[in-house]
Amino acid sequence: MIATRAQRLADRSEIGVSLAEECAIAISYDGTTQAVLMATPADLEDFAYGFSVTEGIARPDEIEAVQPVRVDLGVDLRIWLRRDAGQRFIGRRRRMVGPVGCGLCGVDTLTAAMRELAPVEGDCTVTPADLDLALAQMDKAQQLRDATGASHAAGFLLPGRGLIALREDVGRHNALDKLSGALLRGEDARLIGQGAVVLTSRISVDLVQKAATLGAPVLIALAAPTSAAVAAAEAAGIGLAGRARSADRAEIYAHPERFS
Repeated sequence: MIATRAQRLADRSEIGVSLAEECAIAISYDGTTQAVLMATPADLEDFAYGFSVTEGIARPDEIEAVQPVRVDLGVDLRIWLRRDAGQRFIGRRRRMVGPVGCGLCGVDTLTAAMRELAPVEGDCTVTPADLDLALAQMDKAQQLRDATGASHAAGFLLPGRGLIALREDVGRHNALDKLSGALLRGEDARLIGQGAVVLTSRISVDLVQKAATLGAPVLIALAAPTSAAVAAAEAAGIGLAGRARSADRAEIYAHPERFS
């Protein structure tokens, strides 16, 4: 979403500039707030589903309803869970002792922050042609970036087909959650284990955790990963590549067998 405002120049004239919309979004489950994030208020149902899954709160079939409500200070993203998931969420809330924030939302221990990831078993091999095609398609598809220069993007590459989904947001975690929700809610959910997540941002450990929870076997980014991200990808069986401005410049950090 884009906002427009006037900017005064040195000669006291004014021009219209486009800015990426950013607001506070409170994510709540069954009436209890789990996290408050700064995000672009678009694709909010995708955001609700993706956040719920990648944060380990609920599966898609355990979400009963999603209701984004505009309030004076932002958006109240209300998520209603089925009975079993709701009870798990209550138990999780009782164990929380610290504040929540962006990236590792609702995590209160070092063990939870560096949680062990189940191995990703999907079958995906990315070729140089696949990667170059996805990068070119992502570059053309980022409307929010083109209008404002202030957003991240997350896309999903299916080898042999190219980019099949993309979401943008002012936050890199939010962009990945929105992409995850779009995939999980659509007909392409069955293809998640056969493709790669492509990010315009750097790769931190929490992004690897989200990709692993989603079930994506490959993660590629335009920037570099952190040491913790590489270790997490190695442990989870995720092929990890960074600095991927083009296929011949990409650097592979984990599971090179995922790349031809």
